[in-house]
Amino acid sequence: MKNTVSKTEWVAMFREIGLDDGKMEQWHRLFETRHPKAHADFLKWLGLSCGEIERVRKSCH
Repeated sequence: MKNTVSKTEWVAMFREIGLDDGKMEQWHRLFETRHPKAHADFLKWLGLSCGEIERVRKSCH
C-alpha cells in the first residue's frame, strides 16, 4: 500500500461521488478558507508542484 494518493486518483474519487469541477472548486475554497496551512500541506502531499499549489490556492480567493 502506498502512502500517497495522486491528484488523478483523488479527482476520480470525487467524480465517483458526483462532484463536478464546480463542486471541487467549492471544496478547495472551503478548505483554503477554513484551514489554509492544511490545504497547502494536502496539495503538497498530492505531489503538486509549487507553481500548481500557488495557482490552486490563488484561485480560492
